[in-house]
Amino acid sequence: MARYIGPTTRLSRRFGQPLFGETKAYEKRPYPPGQHGPRLRRKKSEYSIGLDEKQKLRYVYGLLERQFRRTFERAKRERGVTGERFLQLLESRLDSTVYSLGFAKSRAAARQIVNHGHVRVNGRKVDISSYTVLPGDEIMIKDSPTSRQIATRNLEETRARNVPGWLTLNGETYTGVVNRLPTREEMVQDINEQLVVEFYSRY
Repeated sequence: MARYIGPTTRLSRRFGQPLFGETKAYEKRPYPPGQHGPRLRRKKSEYSIGLDEKQKLRYVYGLLERQFRRTFERAKRERGVTGERFLQLLESRLDSTVYSLGFAKSRAAARQIVNHGHVRVNGRKVDISSYTVLPGDEIMIKDSPTSRQIATRNLEETRARNVPGWLTLNGETYTGVVNRLPTREEMVQDINEQLVVEFYSRY
């Protein structure tokens, strides 16, 4: 599957927030990259602001443009507020759910765990990271020494990260249950999804 494999800290510095999680490199230089980064003050157009917001959200979830746009079009067809429904679809991806449960340290790592067949949904193997989980679904780490070892290490390293209320984690059985759809407060912050909706509405 195609994915972004470029420099992550540079992107975080460009957008002014740690898109891929806190890193020492970003903490050391939290200003735009380049020779004039610390002093760069550029006035942005409305188009540029909308584009930046769209790109930030896309990089957070690790999607390429085609898949990201396809998810937006699906959200637009469904009932509810388009921006919030868009975020729900992104957050309800299997890789994002695995990340939110703490079975992976990052969404990129969660995607790899899913693609390598370490995850079961309702007892069935699912190795498609874009699979959408639904309320009532049970996500379980495969009952094998390798899979459980990976999950155990990641659960220990993500212990300080709270599991959102729309999910329930049972670390002893390596399972998680989807209780309901996430609310806006439980999804990615520092993103104005309405700007993304307005940006795509230009086309």
